[in-house]
Amino acid sequence: MSGTALWAAVLAGSLGCYLLKLAGLSVPAAWVEQPWVARVVDFVPAALLAALVAVQAATSGNALVLDGRLVGLAVAALALALRAPFIVVLVLAGVAGALVHVLAG
Repeated sequence: MSGTALWAAVLAGSLGCYLLKLAGLSVPAAWVEQPWVARVVDFVPAALLAALVAVQAATSGNALVLDGRLVGLAVAALALALRAPFIVVLVLAGVAGALVHVLAG
């Protein structure tokens, strides 16, 4: 990609972000204050984070991969369900993922 094309892409992206922000600020307050909107907005960050975690845990490039990352995620979910402290969740998930990686080769 040439320098000119790169700067054009950066400027177009910046303009798009500004216009998206402006569109969000232009929404009437009456729409935003409805109870169902508040309920939906509360769940959007969790849904986005879950989607990112799922993609990172189960894919490599364009391929679906089942490896230690998925096992680590399952162990972390189980530890969280059992209300383990966060550091314990991290250590258990890391150890489980590493063990699967070592044993599976």
